[in-house]
Order: sequence, then structure tokens, then C-alpha cells
Amino acid sequence: MGKYFGAHVSAAGGVQNAPANANGIGAKGFALFTKNQRQWHAAPLDDATVEAFRRACESGGFVPQSILPHDSYLINLGHPEDDALQRSREAFFEEMLRCQQLGLDRLNFHPGSHLGQISIDRCLDRVAESINMALDRTQGVTAVIENTAGQGSNVGFDFEHLAYIIDKVEDKSRVGYCIDTCHAFAAGYDLSTAASCENVFALLDRTVSMSYMRGMHLNDAMKPLGSHVDRHAPLGEGTLGLDVFRYIASDARFDNMPLILETPDPERWPAEIAMLYDFAAAK
Repeated sequence: MGKYFGAHVSAAGGVQNAPANANGIGAKGFALFTKNQRQWHAAPLDDATVEAFRRACESGGFVPQSILPHDSYLINLGHPEDDALQRSREAFFEEMLRCQQLGLDRLNFHPGSHLGQISIDRCLDRVAESINMALDRTQGVTAVIENTAGQGSNVGFDFEHLAYIIDKVEDKSRVGYCIDTCHAFAAGYDLSTAASCENVFALLDRTVSMSYMRGMHLNDAMKPLGSHVDRHAPLGEGTLGLDVFRYIASDARFDNMPLILETPDPERWPAEIAMLYDFAAAK
């Protein structure tokens, strides 16, 4: 229990290698792709791989609520074109099923993009419909919507978008969200001081209850507040600064969920994770 700080580690050579990679950087949680994130489909998981992954998690001390798998970047659950939407949905169903097989209880995904062809609301409707379909086809896995920076035609940059989607999901017990600190800052939510964090998380909780939070991505930002540009920086070296990470480390509302680095230099992950645990110990 407590804080599950970690990073998005490599699953090269098989998902069963990810827990050891996480242990190697001092992580108590991790993120991974359960398949190649730049391909639509992958060979189904075999029993030996599933068993090896479950054993590796157990021996590494990783429980499902400390792990935040991420789906393929190709998937767009709000795609304006029906054929492309269907392709994305089939790939998402496959990813949800892989998580179910591996004993994982959540799947993180970017909500989608309207591509300038449909309204934001229509796009969000398609995302919610996609989630409902995925939940009907799987068991035990929560669909975790990630807030975005609002780059291009991406939806999900406004907390109201998360609320809109969740409102239309039928099984509220299996939907949630992940807040990326860089994305939130780029979208215009000021997280640069403890006081501004207080305001932003109060706004989030009013808009879409923090009881739906199922993880966070901890990233500093290269670009300024409200830039709508998604560029991550090492902790403390961007425009966001360290106060937000101190705030998250010392606040019990962020306990018992994966708190995942996606900062650009994996060589620095051990030091960044150690720093986050130091922040947590200093509260």
C-alpha cells in the first residue's frame, strides 16, 4: 500500500520481462505495452507467457493496482469514419482481453481525435460507445481515459470531456481516468505551485470525482502553460517544476494507484523514482 511510483518500462522479449525491468529501477509500480504499440494486431498470448508474467509480478511484489498498461497509439476510439472506428474498436477489445488474461485490472488509453471532421461532442459520444462495447466483451478490466494536451484534434484535454464520457458509460465501476501532469499543464491547468495544485485538483474533483482516478503520469513539461503541446521533460527541468510532484507524493488521495514516469531519459528513472519516494517520506 502507499505510493506506487514507477515508469513505463520495456516489455521487449515478452511481457514477462517488464516486472524485472521495473524492479531494476527501484519502482513499486510500472506501465507497459502488452503488445507492439505501433502495430494493429499481435499474436495471442499463450498460456506460458501469461503464467510467466503473473509469476514475475508476484515475485517482484507488483499487485494489479500498481500496474498501468497502455494501449496502442494507433487506436482512435472517437474516429469520425466508421470503418476506421471499427478497426480501432477491434484493436481495443483485443488489448482489453490481453489485460484480462494477464490478470491486470485497468487499461490506459488516449480518448481519441475528431480529425476536424465531427464535433467534439460527437467524438466523445463515439469514445463512450466504444468503452461500453469493450466492457461488454471483457471482465474485470477498467477502461482508464487519459487526459490529453489538446494537441491537434485530440479530445480529452478538458476535464469536462472526461466527465462527459464517464457520464455515458453504463458500468461506472469499470471506467476511470489517468491524469498526466504535463498534459494537464499544456491544456491550461496550472500545476506549478502547491496552491495552484490545490485549485486544479479541487476543480477536477468537482467536474469528475477523483474517486474515478486510476493512475497518474508524472512528467514535467517542455512547453509553457496552455501551449497544447505534448512534450515531456525530466522532473524539475521543465516549465512545470517540482512542486506538483512534492504535492502528489505527500497527498494520500494518490495512494494505491500507479504513478508512472514517462520522462524522456530512462537512465534517470532510478534517480527520479528515488526523489519521489524522498518527497513521500518528507511529508
